[in-house]
Amino acid sequence: MAGTLVSEMINEACKFEGTKGYLMKNLSEVEVNVEYIIKSIETDDEDMESFLFTLGCYEGEKVTVISVLAENYVISVKDARYSIDLELAQAILI
Repeated sequence: MAGTLVSEMINEACKFEGTKGYLMKNLSEVEVNVEYIIKSIETDDEDMESFLFTLGCYEGEKVTVISVLAENYVISVKDARYSIDLELAQAILI
């Protein structure tokens, strides 16, 4: 019974694409040129959350990492491209 409960909890926390499932990641951990859906923004900094919202980064929006150079991430959101740093990328959960 405990195994079933754990399995159900893992299934709810995972997103499955084809045969590979994975836990929720932040934007700094994803593959380049793959479209993802933002699940949430996780930060205690209200200014950071507000800034990400102005870029169009909020729950349910599609986002793609175009390139990564050092700790800078070029992302595509709503047909626009932005360069964000590692701290911002880590706040975006997909």
